[in-house]
Amino acid sequence: MVQTVGITKAITSLNEAHAKLNLSQASEGEFFTEWFEDLPELTDSEKASLNRLKSRYLYYAADGSITEGTVNIIMLSPLLELMGLCDPPFKIQSEELVKVEIENGGSEELVLEGFIDALVVQNRLWVVLIESKRYGLSVMQALPQTLSYMMANPNLEMPVFGMITTGEDYMFVKLSQQVRQYALSNKFTLSNPQKNELYEVMQVLKQIISLVV
Repeated sequence: MVQTVGITKAITSLNEAHAKLNLSQASEGEFFTEWFEDLPELTDSEKASLNRLKSRYLYYAADGSITEGTVNIIMLSPLLELMGLCDPPFKIQSEELVKVEIENGGSEELVLEGFIDALVVQNRLWVVLIESKRYGLSVMQALPQTLSYMMANPNLEMPVFGMITTGEDYMFVKLSQQVRQYALSNKFTLSNPQKNELYEVMQVLKQIISLVV
């Protein structure tokens, strides 16, 4: 018998994600080097656009909490457009339903399902998974749910990359279903007054995209 459960209800902590998805965090630094090695350069035009995005975010944040929908409009959509991810060969799929089968060894087959906020796909390869969370929450709070979504990647041979963001903070994830491991990047934040860390965010995105194009 198949039992379907919502991902957000079935997996509410990182320990649950580890146990139910049979995942572990990689301890070797070589597992996820794409977020810091040989990052591509940005153009002056790209830097100017990212400066506008940071200023825009701080302008809205000065009024207090920012809803998830507002973050998607003022930050994520412009960033995806700037990256060229809205045009061929990529395609944005918003509110995409994903399902993950769980082998629990019992008589019932457990299927987890949920909706991804934004998914960039090229030839059925999941390039970037974006899970935007309401202002004021930590990106780490979205990690268990994001790992569950990433496990639905149909291409088992290739690693899948994710980006979790609150609009203010950004963190990348790499997951390999073959070895059942994942690793995290540093957290990039717009609260740094010394520099615009959206530069690094875009550089990492460019790096990930170059792996499949």
